[in-house]
Amino acid sequence: MNSNKKDNSQLYGRPLPPSIYTATALEAAPKLLGQTLVRCTEDGDIRCKIVETESYGGKEDKGSHAFGARRTARTEMLFQAGGACYVYLIYGMYHCVNVVTGDEDDPHAVLIRAVEPLTSRDAELMQLYRGKLPAGKAANLSNGPGKLCRALRIDKSLNGCQLNRMDGPLYLELGAGTSGLSIVQGPRINIPYAEEYAAKPWRFYIQENPYVSVIDKKNDFRRTSK
Repeated sequence: MNSNKKDNSQLYGRPLPPSIYTATALEAAPKLLGQTLVRCTEDGDIRCKIVETESYGGKEDKGSHAFGARRTARTEMLFQAGGACYVYLIYGMYHCVNVVTGDEDDPHAVLIRAVEPLTSRDAELMQLYRGKLPAGKAANLSNGPGKLCRALRIDKSLNGCQLNRMDGPLYLELGAGTSGLSIVQGPRINIPYAEEYAAKPWRFYIQENPYVSVIDKKNDFRRTSK
C-alpha cells in the first residue's frame, strides 16, 4: 500500500521536531508531509503517511474558523499553543482533523487532507472502520479529510488531544519525510467564502501520490523548496 518504498520501521516512536509545532501554519504545512499520523485503537495502532495538507493562517485568513479573532466554544482549540488537535464537523456528518501550530492566542492550524496507510494491515483496519467503499480506486479509503477521519475513527471526542504527546489515542511521529520527492502547492479546496484568500496557494501535497484528494492542473505548481 505504501508508495514510498523506504522502510519506516526504524523511525517508529520518534517525535516530530518541536519547531514544527511552534511554526506558523504556512511554514508547518509542507513540513508535515511525509510524517506519520498514528491512531491507537483497541484493534491495534494504525500508522499513515500524511500526503496532503492545507494551511489556515490565523486571524487575518478569511478561510479560517478564527478569522477576525473569532473565539467561540468551537474555535477555542485553535487558540491553544502548537501541538493540540482541532477536530470539527462539516455538513453535519464529516469530521476534519487539524494540527494546531504557532503560539498561544495566535490561531494557526494545518488541515490534514489525505493520508496513505503505511502497511497492508493498517489499510485493513482502516477499511474495517470505513465500511464498504464506493467503486473506484483503493485510495478512496483516505483521499480526503472526511474519509480519513472515518477510516481512523477520528471524531470530536479527540478534539484537544495533544498530537505532540505519544501516549494518547492520536499523535504524530517522525516519518520518512519528503526527501527525493516533489512537493506541489496550490489553492485550498472548497472555500469560495474566503474571498481574496480563496486563491492563496496554501495547499501542499506529495506529487504523484495516489492518495492526494484533488489535483488542479491549472493552478497547482511544483514547490521549489520545502
